[in-house]
Amino acid sequence: MKCSRTSARIRPLRIPGKASATEGVTSMKIHQGKLQAKGFRIAIVVSRFNSFISERLLEGALEALQKMGAQEADLEVYKVPGSFEVPLVAKKIAKAKAADGILCIGALIRGDTPHFDFLSAEVTKGLAQIAMDDGVPVSFGILTVDTVEQGIERAGTKAGNKGYDAAFSLVETLNVIKEAGLR
Repeated sequence: MKCSRTSARIRPLRIPGKASATEGVTSMKIHQGKLQAKGFRIAIVVSRFNSFISERLLEGALEALQKMGAQEADLEVYKVPGSFEVPLVAKKIAKAKAADGILCIGALIRGDTPHFDFLSAEVTKGLAQIAMDDGVPVSFGILTVDTVEQGIERAGTKAGNKGYDAAFSLVETLNVIKEAGLR
């Protein structure tokens, strides 16, 4: 997969008869992450609940990381009982500085009770909080779906593999931070 340069100089947008938002600015720098995983330590936290879906998401993530040049020795997989446990293990990894980025994978499927709503909200908030508090990129590869069929579709059939997509997002974010000197 070919990606664009990490930064570029562009001219400000000129709209006839209107001042541009960048009036007086001659150029701006744009940072865009590479899709290169080599050299990054990546932790993958996977929920075992709904494993027929989460294992497919893990396969997709590992495939993506391999395509981006990740070294097997730089990858660690942590399997936890369910999605609710993912944020706790991700937090421990972030606090220990055991990885440059954390990829979280699982599948929450709506049932007949509000349990799904509570879990999906708390898992989402927990993972976002880790990224904000600890400064470690956390990629959200946890499906929140209404049906088993939707989960299967997003784990590698009709709708692609969201574990694969989450791995690309994590690596691109890691590279944006690195290239912009934000770490």
